Order: sequence, then C-alpha cells, then structure tokens
Amino acid sequence: MELEDVILPLDEQFEQVIAGNDKMAIRQFLNHQNISDVAELMNQFPDYEAQIIANMATHRAASVFKILDLSQQKNIIKELPSSTVAELLNELPADDRTDFLEELSKETIRDLIKLLDPDERKITLSLLGYPEDSVGRLMTPDYVYVYEHNTVEEVFATIRKFAKNSETVDVIYVINEQGKLVDDIRIRDVILALPDKKVSELIDGRVVALNATDDQEHANQVFKMNNRVALPVTDSNNVLLGIVTIDDMLWVANEEFSEDMQKMGGTEALDEPYLDIHLLKLFRKRVGWLIVLFLGEMLTATAMGYFEDEIAKAVVLALFVPLIISSGGNSGSQASTLIIQAMAMGEITLADWWRVLRREIVSGLLLGTVLGIIGFLRVAVWHQILPGTYGQHWQSIGFTVGCSLVGVVLWGTLSGSMLPILLKRLGADPAVSSAPFVATLVDVTGLIIYFSFAYLFLQGVLL
Repeated sequence: MELEDVILPLDEQFEQVIAGNDKMAIRQFLNHQNISDVAELMNQFPDYEAQIIANMATHRAASVFKILDLSQQKNIIKELPSSTVAELLNELPADDRTDFLEELSKETIRDLIKLLDPDERKITLSLLGYPEDSVGRLMTPDYVYVYEHNTVEEVFATIRKFAKNSETVDVIYVINEQGKLVDDIRIRDVILALPDKKVSELIDGRVVALNATDDQEHANQVFKMNNRVALPVTDSNNVLLGIVTIDDMLWVANEEFSEDMQKMGGTEALDEPYLDIHLLKLFRKRVGWLIVLFLGEMLTATAMGYFEDEIAKAVVLALFVPLIISSGGNSGSQASTLIIQAMAMGEITLADWWRVLRREIVSGLLLGTVLGIIGFLRVAVWHQILPGTYGQHWQSIGFTVGCSLVGVVLWGTLSGSMLPILLKRLGADPAVSSAPFVATLVDVTGLIIYFSFAYLFLQGVLL
C-alpha cells in the first residue's frame, strides 16, 4: 500500500489543513464534510469554532450552527465580526434563529436583531412576541400553500417557484382567500394525481392544526398521536401563520426530558449544559430544594422527639427506624417516577386517577407484604442466631416491624402516585414531586405509622 493511499482520520486531516493556513484549502475541506462531522470537529477543536464557521459557505455554516450547543453558539457569535454574524443569522431558518435568540439577554437580542434584514427582522420580532415555550416560538413562516381552485399542474408550478426556501415540501397547505387553513395534502397525493385535477378533489377535511399559543409539550403529544412530519400553526381565527416540523419537536422532547430528569433529582431545571453554567447559578438552582427538603426532614426529628418516651422504654424500636422510613421513601420514589414518566408519555391523564389509585393500592399491599415478611424473618432469624437480641417479646417486635412495613410501603406508593396527579390538576409541573420530595414526605408519616403499630403490639409489654 502506498503511503499516499492511507486516509487519515478527519481530525488529523483538519490539523494538516489548518497548519497550511490556506483559507481556500480550509474552505474547500470544510464544505466537503458532512454537517455532523464538522460539528464533531468543533467539539474536538473548541479554539477553532469561530474560524470553522467563518470559513464555510454561509448556508452550510448555518446548518452547522443550529445543531451546536447553546454555549458554543454564544462563543461563536462573540468571536465573529458583525458582518459574518449578520450573514449567519439571516441565513438561519426563522424558528432556529428565534430559538437561539430567546436564550440570550435582552441587550444582546437588541444588538443582534439590528443585524437582520428588514424582512427577517420583522419575522423574528413576530416570533419572539409569542409566549415563551409556546408553539409560536417554534414555527417557521416558510411553507408552500395553494388554493382549492388550483389544479395539480398549478400546484407543481407553485412548488417550483416557492419551495426552495421552504423548510419542507412533504405537505402542501390549502388556504382560502382570507388566508384561513382549509386542509393539508401530502406531496405523494399530488404526485399521483392527474395534472388537471383540482386541489378541492384531493382534500378530505381531516386537517390537524396547532394554535400559536399552544404549549410546546402539548404540540409534542399531537405530533406523536398523529404521526406527522409537520403540522400547520394557526391563530384563534384559523388563519395559517406557519408550520412546525418534526425536527423542532425532537429538540423540544430532548429539552423536556432533561428538564424533568433534573427536577426529579430534586433541583431546578438548569437551562444550560452542566459544565457551562456558572457555579453561583448552579448553587442557586440546587440550594432552594435542599433547604425545602432539609426543613421537611426536620419534621422527622420532631416526630422522633414526640416518641422519645417510647424509644426510651423500648430502645430496640430505634434500631428499625432507618429500615422503616427508607422502605417507604423507596416505594414512594418508585411510584412517583413511574407516574411522572407515564404522564410525560401521555399514557395516563388526570381522568385516570382512580384507576391509578386502585392499581397502587394493590401494588402497595403486595410490595409491603413481601417486605413485611422479610422484616419479620429478619427479627426471627436474628433471635435464633443471637438469642436475647430482642428479648422475650421478639415476636411482638417482629409483628410491629412487619406490619409497619406493609403500612409504610402502601402509604409511600399512594403518596408517590397521587402527588404528581394532584400537582398536574393544580397546574404545576408533576416533575416537581421528585423522588427526594416524596421520600421526605413519607419519612415523617412513616414514623407515625411505625409507632402506631408499636403501640398496638407492644402496649403493656414494652410500652
């Protein structure tokens, strides 16, 4: 094999091209790579991020820019000259540009909007005017529309004329003279139709549309339920404003998933990559929930103090406190995680609360019984191995531990399953009912359940 036939890895090729300092060679090299490969190069060579974007064709640079992390996008904008930033922002699709701008400070947005062409500035300001996390922020005004009276031949003429700047031509939208949405037709149906056939003969009236003020999470559910690559967006009067495509929904789903995972871990949503967020901001995001959880755990100490006399009379009861409350917290965390995920996936709704409750009652009893039997056996086995460990009343202690585990696990599953549904009913984010929060709630009530069973089985014996 000849030495020159050996193909170097992409990163080594890039290093060689950069070392040559030939702008034309750099530009040709970058423009011949896949968009994803260029993005990977920027991850490997962060010092060259701005240089890579500046040395690419504008339309390819925009395609790379929109798939980068926010922190990378910010760094690039800071380093590039204003003229290059203007070209890049004007080339970006309106929805991707809006998605980037809404993450910046108001002062930065004001400076960057000045760089836009008049038409692009008007579109961007319009999209930024919609509520945060609404469908209006995601939609693009670049789409192909026709009228009912158009023929298939006229539809193709419209596509050839306007589709170049459209984000997708998989679906063609039908409007009336007032701009109101009538229907949408798949490009496949248009291709298979005869040239003289009218659009009115192709439509079926089963259009699915989003409102510009709809929540993005709701839009994500609509996409999944209808298996669409794009959906039209209308205002309250059914006037077609733009479209939202599936790639935007994938970004939304990813962001929602990350946000829910962070909240379920007992912290606020970070909104930025972990390594890029400022340490003080990370501290503020975490300390609030830690304080709330700490105050909640203080109630556990208060409950322990309330039963101080009982513990003094039967010190053996204190040995099982961690076992009891951790089991309740674990079962509650399990239930809350399952329900939050099911609600996020659209598997259950608020109307299903009674079905969920019934299932969790049965699940809680089964799980609690299993743990209760193990708890009783633990006391019995230890009594046989180390006689006298729990005294002559070891059976009563075993029944106290076993029944307490049944009650605490049942209460944990009910709390963990119902709390997300209750929060959703009140208009809050179900993910707030995180595993740490449920565990803290169950810790306090678990002590009450435990010592209630202790009174039942040990009153007049040890208490």
